[in-house]
Amino acid sequence: MKRPNFLLTRSIRDLLKVVFAVIIFCFLFTSVFNLIYLRRVTSEYGRQIGNIQRANSLSRVVKEEVARESWYIVAGRLSFEESELSRILGNIQSDLTALYGNASPTGGRERVEAAMRATNTLTVYVERLREQCDTGVPVSYRQMTLDEINKVADNIYEVLQDFTYAQISGIALANAQMQQTALRRMGLMAILSLVVITIAMGAYRILKWAVDRPNIELEAMAERILRGDLTTRVLPSGLQELNKLSESINLMNERIQALLERSLDEQKELQKSELRALQAQITPHFLYNTFDTIVWLAESGYNEEVIQITIAFSNYCRIGLSRGQDFITVGQEVEHVREYLVIQEIRYGDILRYTIDVDEAMHQRRMLKLLLQPLVENALYHGIKSRRQGGEITVKGRLLPGGGLRFEVRDNGMGMTAETLEQLRAGLSARKPPETSGYGLYNVSRRLQLFYSNTRLEISSRYDEGTVVAFTLPPKEEP
Repeated sequence: MKRPNFLLTRSIRDLLKVVFAVIIFCFLFTSVFNLIYLRRVTSEYGRQIGNIQRANSLSRVVKEEVARESWYIVAGRLSFEESELSRILGNIQSDLTALYGNASPTGGRERVEAAMRATNTLTVYVERLREQCDTGVPVSYRQMTLDEINKVADNIYEVLQDFTYAQISGIALANAQMQQTALRRMGLMAILSLVVITIAMGAYRILKWAVDRPNIELEAMAERILRGDLTTRVLPSGLQELNKLSESINLMNERIQALLERSLDEQKELQKSELRALQAQITPHFLYNTFDTIVWLAESGYNEEVIQITIAFSNYCRIGLSRGQDFITVGQEVEHVREYLVIQEIRYGDILRYTIDVDEAMHQRRMLKLLLQPLVENALYHGIKSRRQGGEITVKGRLLPGGGLRFEVRDNGMGMTAETLEQLRAGLSARKPPETSGYGLYNVSRRLQLFYSNTRLEISSRYDEGTVVAFTLPPKEEP
């Protein structure tokens, strides 16, 4: 999956801030828009309803109170000063002025102007009526003035009714426009909701991708580490918080790898030290007996045998030392065993016979030294010497199809009982060498385990028939 460009420089915190800011902006914009529109519509409705109420009130005053007060004056029931006609006219004029201010140019203002002109005319007739009352003109003249007042009042009433009708028509038109606006607002709300949902889903997918990918990589990394691959690393996720986690895990893995490599190096050095210690323990065991044999042969006058055993011993020591190397060729190891058997053949005479049969193809291969000689020595001392008539030792080496090396040391000596064989095998598996017999076999077994890991000595034996000790070296060679 391609990484979103947004994640190249953003953190989870920044991403959430942007997402919530966009969502909040959308809802605030919608809320403010609705509040402004609602206030405007409410104000317009209130203005028009107020105009209707005021026009209806004025219509009633003009239709009823003006006519009633004028009739009372003409009929003589009230004097002009006692009547409320002047006050009523003043209220009508002030209300018309207020109505004119609230009326829109296209919403009946011209009708209010007509009503205001008619009110001025009405004021003239009322003033005439006052003068007639003051001068005592006949009632018939005052009746004619009353008729004019009623006609003007009726005119004002009709104008105000027209104004009221215009306001009602305006309300109906505004209602239709409001419904259209409501539809548009619903569409806008739907669009904004879609935008918010899209942004939220996009943010969810981005966060899910950014969090899931490192988790998957971490699981894969853990599996590779379990398989022993400490070179694996987690790629940066693109989110700052997870980048820090990835860097920490990679650093931890590098430190584990470094510690493991150092531990392996230390373990390898420890193994080499133990190998050298074991090899040093093998050599003196044979030296004492060899020197004793040389002294005995010299004292007995066997000069040729002394020369022969001395040469064999010199070659034996030269190969055993190997200039301090732990690994020698198979040919050198075989020569080392041969010189050992030459020395022992001189010492034990006719009771020892031996055969060395190792494939020529193996001679240039390298192996850990001092593996075969201790096995031959063990076969001699615990197998052949125990039989009065002596016996034969056979050393075999075969190159396996897979490149491994198979060695076998066989003797036809006394062998072991099943119980003794089990005790010997148990001793080879112990962490400490045995205190009595089997010391040479333990050294070889331990050295095989230290370097070749899975290689073990294979021991089979039958009492009074002989013993076979074998092992197989893997194709791996020490450089």
